[in-house]
Amino acid sequence: QVKFVESGGGSVQPGDSLRLSCAADGFFLQYYSTGWFRQAPGKERESVGCISSSGGSTYYTDSVKGRFTISSDNAKNTVYLQMNSLRPEDTAVYYCAANLIARSCTGPRPTHEYDYWGQGTQVTVSS
Repeated sequence: QVKFVESGGGSVQPGDSLRLSCAADGFFLQYYSTGWFRQAPGKERESVGCISSSGGSTYYTDSVKGRFTISSDNAKNTVYLQMNSLRPEDTAVYYCAANLIARSCTGPRPTHEYDYWGQGTQVTVSS
């Protein structure tokens, strides 16, 4: 079984922080770049950012730059999305996804390139 298991979502107030985790089971993240995506109600899925298989490079969409940080820990076979200064517009279901085709991360990649997807975790930011 190949799984990408997400955790860390929740309901917070504006300005608060959350850290999402995606733990790979059945594959090794050292061979995959990892993308983070989110989908809000009534909106299309959008790329949040990504991290290369080595962890040496990252990309972030403009709306989260300076607030979100993607990191990885190969020893734990886990990637993280640290979200600070959360805003109501960050409310969405967040997904992690692993990409074997593109191990680098210099910008967003097409969703069809991703091999494995997390189950999604809800992040709600409201006062």
